[in-house]
Amino acid sequence: MIIVDSCGWLEWFTDGGLAGEFEPYLTDPEKILVPAVIFYEVYKVLKRAVGEEKALLAAAYMKNSPIIPFDETLTLAAADVSLTKGLDMADAMIVATAQANRCAIITSDADLKDQSNVTYISKRKI
Repeated sequence: MIIVDSCGWLEWFTDGGLAGEFEPYLTDPEKILVPAVIFYEVYKVLKRAVGEEKALLAAAYMKNSPIIPFDETLTLAAADVSLTKGLDMADAMIVATAQANRCAIITSDADLKDQSNVTYISKRKI
């Protein structure tokens, strides 16, 4: 199982410069977990950038994968990750979710590139 960070989903849904780099990770919904914070971020950014209809279509696609709720166990784990690794709240939530589900993170977020189990896709490829 993998978690594709918000940046990957956004690149893919908007046909951004890194869409092709993220595509192999996004074509099999059965292999993807979607933390609730990523679901939130992708919908919010797409709604603002391209409108509600396209944001809802993206959300519908993402819902083909399990959406992982942010419960009290993940809340405490994310707080610990934030304190020990110096990550902001959203990134800590993603790392905590990956740790709890023993899966990798695919991202182009430089703040996550040095975390364990991260496949980092450099923005320099654009």
